[in-house]
Amino acid sequence: MKRRACKIIAFLIVSMLLAACSAASENGETGSNALPISVFAQQEATQNLETNDFTKELERRFNVKFDWHVVPYEGAKEKRQISLAGGEYADAYILTTYIDQFSQADVLRYGKQGVFVPLNDLIDQYAPNIKAAMAKDATLKAFNTAPDGNIYGLVSYSECFHCSYPNKMWLNTEWLKKLNLEMPTTTEEFKQVLLAFKTRDPNGNGKADEIPLSGSTEDFGVRVIPYLMNGFIYDDDKNYLNLTNGKVDTVANKSEWKEGLTYIKGLYDEGLIDPGAFTQNSDAYKKIGENAGAQILGAGTAMHPAIFVDTGPDNDRGSDYNPVPPLLGPHSSYAVYNTIGVSPGAKFVITDKASKEQRIALIRMVDYMYTPEGQAFAEVGKEGLDWRRPIAGERALGPNVSPAFTRIPVKVGDKPNNAGWSGMGHFYMPKEYRDSWVQGSDIYAPDGYERRLYEATLVYEGHEPKETFPIWSAWIDSNEADEANFLQTNIKSYVEENALRFITGNKNLNEDWDGYVRGLADLKIARYVEIMQKAYDRSLKSDNE
Repeated sequence: MKRRACKIIAFLIVSMLLAACSAASENGETGSNALPISVFAQQEATQNLETNDFTKELERRFNVKFDWHVVPYEGAKEKRQISLAGGEYADAYILTTYIDQFSQADVLRYGKQGVFVPLNDLIDQYAPNIKAAMAKDATLKAFNTAPDGNIYGLVSYSECFHCSYPNKMWLNTEWLKKLNLEMPTTTEEFKQVLLAFKTRDPNGNGKADEIPLSGSTEDFGVRVIPYLMNGFIYDDDKNYLNLTNGKVDTVANKSEWKEGLTYIKGLYDEGLIDPGAFTQNSDAYKKIGENAGAQILGAGTAMHPAIFVDTGPDNDRGSDYNPVPPLLGPHSSYAVYNTIGVSPGAKFVITDKASKEQRIALIRMVDYMYTPEGQAFAEVGKEGLDWRRPIAGERALGPNVSPAFTRIPVKVGDKPNNAGWSGMGHFYMPKEYRDSWVQGSDIYAPDGYERRLYEATLVYEGHEPKETFPIWSAWIDSNEADEANFLQTNIKSYVEENALRFITGNKNLNEDWDGYVRGLADLKIARYVEIMQKAYDRSLKSDNE
């Protein structure tokens, strides 16, 4: 009897403690027995992850306490690699969507070593939202599932329509009107427009100071070569691979590639391409678009115009630039296609340092971010502070979509709220989620900017080749990953360096082309294509299983 009484008393004590922890959680406080979890993450300059509202929400909701190992973007990859190599790493890694996800090769390597734990069972038992999303979306599952069937990490999944066609050309249509010109549709017409920008003083200051076309080597879709090359042969701006009837090949040694370089060199020789486009960073590029005094930029390559010109509420140039459709050249009229704007690899992994309880808590936290409200809190911030529910008359971004969220803009001069995780919070943003955010109807106003990009992307949609190499599902065999990475790095560098030399005249396309092709062979381009063919064939096999 005494033993039974003791058990009852013990049970009541535990129940009271659990109730106290639950009450603390409901009151917005972390329980006294909160589970400690160490996390390696990249922190934006405007953030403080320790005091962040979304951090506090996760700690309250799941009764955990984060021990943040934060690093700035600069040098983050090196610090991450050092921590993993030295065995002194955190329970989990959460990395930003834009800068430094783990590559597929990293995911396979550390997964095989046991450093990254498989998430399959955790998802099956504790993450109903992730499980349902993968069952619904085969592409999401392919991004996350390694060839051995394990899910070692989760990608930043954002079906960003405008990101899926990153290499756009933005033309100064005010100059077009002033010079009584039409929007160009072919490579030759584009050349004539640039020539008019250079010689007919469209800014009206009486000086020959116009820069017909510029770009950069940084940021998304800003390199000038891919957009121009796609009138000749498909340039994916990544691996220089194409796919024809299931066969992988390189484009960088084909006669059409040489023709494309010849065309671009012709533009360069006539002073129609800014030499800085091949060397300058994004800051230098924007100085051209925002030149003090006269407007001097005729056209610029970029995923979106804010990369090179101010599109804010007080801009007087940002609305001048509109998208040029893919140019029809001698052989093609392609647009660079980047699947759905998602990069392969992983932004979230759990390491073998995490206990069972920590692993469960971590996967449940990500599962919360797979709900629309959880993702909105993670990405944008707190309801009522950073976003609100729509009101009558507001339009969602997507056509025939009911609006669900409306952003509350930060007042001019105010600091951003330390409420959401911004890019670090991008976990699951399918098209229906992104399309449900309210956007203004005026595409040149700040609150209509996303609609402007959406409509611009419609100009490029459908211009990708019938077959494109599926980089997200073509996982390279772990035994060949290092070799493939080495070959890819050298080949990409060689192709881009020689393209620049041919364009600027440092090399002669007639005299030096054969030597360039031999050099590409010496870098084992055939072996690289062979590895990528095997990866592609493996992805087809996985799709059919």
